[in-house]
Amino acid sequence: MTGIAALAAWIVTMAVAYFGVGPLLLEAIEGVDRGMMPVAAPLLTLAGFVASAWLTVRWARSIGRPADAAAGEPDGLGRRRFLAGAASVVAGGVAVGGAALSRLAGWATVTGPALRVAAPQTDPNPQSAWEGARVRSYRPLGNTGATVSDISIGTTQLYRHPDPVGLVRSALDRGVTYIDTSPDYAGATAERTIGEAIKGRRDELFLATKWCTTEGHVRTGESVETYMGVIDESLARLGTDRVDLVHVHACDSEERLLDPAVHEAFDRLKEQGKVRFMGVSTHTPRLEQVARAAIDSERFDVLMLAYHHGAWPQQTTLIDEAASKGIGIVAMKTLKGAWHQGLAENRAEKDAYSQAAFKWVLQNPSVACLVVSFFENQHVDEYLHASGAALGASDMAILEEYDRKIAGTHCFQHCGTCLPACPEGLPIHDVLRHRMYFEAYGDQKQAMQLYAKLGKQADLCAGCSAPCANACPVGVPIQERMTGAHDLLTLA
Repeated sequence: MTGIAALAAWIVTMAVAYFGVGPLLLEAIEGVDRGMMPVAAPLLTLAGFVASAWLTVRWARSIGRPADAAAGEPDGLGRRRFLAGAASVVAGGVAVGGAALSRLAGWATVTGPALRVAAPQTDPNPQSAWEGARVRSYRPLGNTGATVSDISIGTTQLYRHPDPVGLVRSALDRGVTYIDTSPDYAGATAERTIGEAIKGRRDELFLATKWCTTEGHVRTGESVETYMGVIDESLARLGTDRVDLVHVHACDSEERLLDPAVHEAFDRLKEQGKVRFMGVSTHTPRLEQVARAAIDSERFDVLMLAYHHGAWPQQTTLIDEAASKGIGIVAMKTLKGAWHQGLAENRAEKDAYSQAAFKWVLQNPSVACLVVSFFENQHVDEYLHASGAALGASDMAILEEYDRKIAGTHCFQHCGTCLPACPEGLPIHDVLRHRMYFEAYGDQKQAMQLYAKLGKQADLCAGCSAPCANACPVGVPIQERMTGAHDLLTLA
């Protein structure tokens, strides 16, 4: 190898090692966001450093060869260059290796052990009475003219099932007629799965997707053509010529809700027969403001709202008002954080917490259906057993016990009362939600990806005087939960 070639190779490999080949490879091969920085990333970075060290040695040794002497190079110059090259390797090793070892230490002590704790995602005491459960109740979806299953399938976590197509088909065979999806659920995996699962039965179903790309929401201010384009891409993945409903997804501002480009795109697509109705989903601290703007605009056919037992009274009033005006109500986040692992082992009731939570939501006649993620076989039996069932005293006892057990851990009100107390403007509600995805949902990949995308993270809480300490109306210890979340969701 010539000195120039070796030097060029050294520069390339050292740069790759420094910037981190591991995260790039993981993102390209596995679809893992580089911000998650899992254990393989620093290991691969170290591998790049080793390669650069070896090439440095090759380069330095090549400089002291006879050809250099014949060209008039001073005696010992090759040795001095070798030592200089070795010194650069040591310096680079300290920087790159130290950073990698720091990340490995964080992974080994916090995130790694947490990943090995599998959060139960089904009731640990399944009952034989649940077997073969079917949808027993269908409700009108506002003024859309559609009638939908009261228990409906969400698809954010379909990728966790070994046969997601089979799982979706099983739910449809049991009477589920409403499917909620989005282009950014597991990098479009959900839409492709649904496309395969609904072949030959599209006319039986009500299909909802979002104004999103595979990377996330279409941003406010994008062109009409961009909005129309993402629907065409969804239709291609879903294998259909139309969707029934498209949501402005996870909307937290009236500006995005009422973006003129969204509404012009919808009108054009509706005229072309590619979409039928428009909705908005929101579970942010500004849920009430966004829902109010949607109702007043008279542009939205459906509201998909975070709604669960213990919801603040104003929300129920808002839901009833929207329903009275013909707007279909779809409930989400109905499991109130899904912190129910271990809840069923110490009680005599036969019904699962999930079933009690669903019954509470569906007791409200203003709710057309609820959407919940299906990703285990038991979900089909367990969840559908609650369809058409009445809320009873034993269900209320389960819900009250749940509230006692999750006290101080979960942001279940989504009220945003704490936000003004943070001098750094940290999105406390989002951090708590992503931690919940990791610990309670068992969806560590999504939790770390979403946390990595936050503009501000909870490392800001380290050393803070915590003016938020008493800001939570339900007693969540905010600073403690924030710093714990950062340790859990990152390696930095």
